[in-house]
Amino acid sequence: MKETILYYDCFSGISGDMNLAALVGLGVPEDFLRSELRKLGLDGWELRLTRDSKHGVFGLRADVDLASDSSPHSHSHDDSHPHSHGDSESHSHDAPEPHSHSDPHRTLSSIKGLIEASSLGQRVKATAISIFGVLAEAEGKVHGMPASEVQFHEVGAVDSIIDIVGAAICVEFLKPDVVMASSIELGGGFVRCQHGLIPVPAPAVVEVLKGVPVRSGAAQFETTTPTGAAILSTVVDSFSDDKQFSVQRTAYGVGHRDMDIPNLLRVFWAERDAPPKTVSRASYGIMNALLPESRATVLECNIDDMNPELHGHVLDALFAAGADDVWITPIVMKKSRSAITLSALCSQAAEDAVATAMLAETTSFGLRRLDARKTAMERTVSTVATSLGNVRVKSAVSGGRVVKSKPEFDDVKALAESAGIALVDAYAIVRKELE
Repeated sequence: MKETILYYDCFSGISGDMNLAALVGLGVPEDFLRSELRKLGLDGWELRLTRDSKHGVFGLRADVDLASDSSPHSHSHDDSHPHSHGDSESHSHDAPEPHSHSDPHRTLSSIKGLIEASSLGQRVKATAISIFGVLAEAEGKVHGMPASEVQFHEVGAVDSIIDIVGAAICVEFLKPDVVMASSIELGGGFVRCQHGLIPVPAPAVVEVLKGVPVRSGAAQFETTTPTGAAILSTVVDSFSDDKQFSVQRTAYGVGHRDMDIPNLLRVFWAERDAPPKTVSRASYGIMNALLPESRATVLECNIDDMNPELHGHVLDALFAAGADDVWITPIVMKKSRSAITLSALCSQAAEDAVATAMLAETTSFGLRRLDARKTAMERTVSTVATSLGNVRVKSAVSGGRVVKSKPEFDDVKALAESAGIALVDAYAIVRKELE
């Protein structure tokens, strides 16, 4: 079985606009992207994609034209663009700067509200909100404030919302099995912002990319912006310079600078035969099975003051927010109070959306976020004829063979009611015939 890979080759860094251009070049239809972005309900913008080249290599360049501008609004790391902060300094990277000036700005909460109120798909919403959350957490640490109090300036502007939500739309459209990236070129030197000169990489970029392999010095300016870093931090499953896969197609997002190295973001659509992370289950009868492993998050909270009649609704709300699984565990808390632990397993992309739902739909004031590794066999569903009628059968496949299977409970229940027999008897009949 082939596994599809979206691979980011960040030899010249990454910014939001270069990412958008590269993914469109890889196969996301322009009209589809524009149509999805219009679901945000933002006015006064137009996404313009043009063919351009650096060092003889052609690709796409993305610009967002704003109605208030007399010229295209170049919002990447490749061109510095002034923003008024009440003084004469310009801001040449797209980090969200906390400030108290009169220019428009947005909080993380207002951006979440904008995205959640749209008719975009749930996975797109969750990914976009997660990217903004990563930025807010990083800026909060840099400026010594909670993420909820960070006020986005440039990143909160329309063009950068287009970059971030557009990234989520593109990844969801492509639906790779795995997203990978090379080590990331950060650049070097200094960049001028509202508060004066700061070193490259910008402090927010350093926070976002903690634990990620990076390199620097290929250019004396900011090659990786906070937006680009946050996109990678959110959507990438693993970082590696080892390209052990078969490239099917490639595309380039073209930047705006001319320099010694080509100002390009290269992306690959690739395939490989087996996932890199595997475990053996031979002792359990799964001979030479290769089980893919993915990163996930477990969200938990303890509750001792909520009406149990609400439990069913809460579970439904968490599934609707993007949880892969939800469960309740009875516990005893301090003062011998009977309580529950509410747990939800979800992808990292859906983490913020599920956390928001958990806090909104329960009486809990907080929750725990636990990193997890998820391993699952391939699943198939087929319809099988039995003496009682047709029933759907869910099977686990590994190493090219069916390892285990089980009939769908709801189908067996319906067959039992139709035949006028006990459910346990119907289940036994179906199980025996499946063997």
